[in-house]
Amino acid sequence: MDDKLKIKISIADRVYPLNVDPSQEEGLRSASKKIDAMMRQFEENYAVRDKQDVLAMCALQFAAQVEQKQLDKSADLDTAFERLKQMDEKVSALLEK
Repeated sequence: MDDKLKIKISIADRVYPLNVDPSQEEGLRSASKKIDAMMRQFEENYAVRDKQDVLAMCALQFAAQVEQKQLDKSADLDTAFERLKQMDEKVSALLEK
């Protein structure tokens, strides 16, 4: 049996019916609220007439956030790897004594 939920998500004054896993519902509802809040912010701060332009700017903003998190994670992994390498060198030096 299919355990999907039928929900309606509103984005930019349009309603989108979706069939989702129950575990996805909260995330999707939260995402739609964030999109609408960001749209309001763009509309208030910039002279944007077309909803399509506002949605494009929202998509760019969210994509940039995802990319930045991936870059930050990569830098964190590089730092952790370097620290582990230094610790390994110190332990090896101690074991050689």
